Amino acid sequence: MQINIHQGSSTPIKVANITVVIDVIRAFTVAHYAFLQGINRILLAETVEQSFQIKKKNPEYLLAGEIDGIAINGFDLDNSPYRIRESNLERKTLVQKTTNGVRATLNCLASEHVFVTGFTNARNTAHFIRKMIVGEKDKSINIIASHPSGDDDLACAEYMKSILNDSDSIAIDDVIRRIKNSHVAKKFLDFNNEVFCSEDIFYCIKELKSNFIMKVNHASGIPMIERVSV
Repeated sequence: MQINIHQGSSTPIKVANITVVIDVIRAFTVAHYAFLQGINRILLAETVEQSFQIKKKNPEYLLAGEIDGIAINGFDLDNSPYRIRESNLERKTLVQKTTNGVRATLNCLASEHVFVTGFTNARNTAHFIRKMIVGEKDKSINIIASHPSGDDDLACAEYMKSILNDSDSIAIDDVIRRIKNSHVAKKFLDFNNEVFCSEDIFYCIKELKSNFIMKVNHASGIPMIERVSV
């Protein structure tokens, strides 16, 4: 089994059988909480314009996302896991557009299997993939730390790789420390910065026990994240 870690949202040079895209702060932490709040599925939009086009055809859909961390004017929701937890999303469809996580996912659709996660569901996702590939030593896995320079995604990627290798070499407390100390987290923990929600970081560093993982269905016209029971 070959496991490679890539950093950034661009397309990896080599296509893997399985790809995991990580966005800890905050896209796929938001996605995880959205499913916990009852969302049915999450469509992945490449642009803001595409998001609004989808909404025009389906007014009941909810738009969520950000550009460079800032909420998008006209969207129903931003990219805050804290605020997602306050929303009633039962049986709704979310359309998500983000700077790193969504873009990275759309650039990895050549893989046979594509999963997304934040830290909240990283261990669960890694164990699911391990069960998938039991007895298949020739499988290749790309783990994408979608932020181009953030240690938050990289720490989570290295943590998942250690689990996939059946190793306890990385302690969960070290991963949490790296996420909190990453430069990506600093603007959230600056209490003078009213643009970013400090509570988001505390939601991003909680490892949750969920009975599902998040897999991308790219057989349909618009790629979508679906929950898969474990």
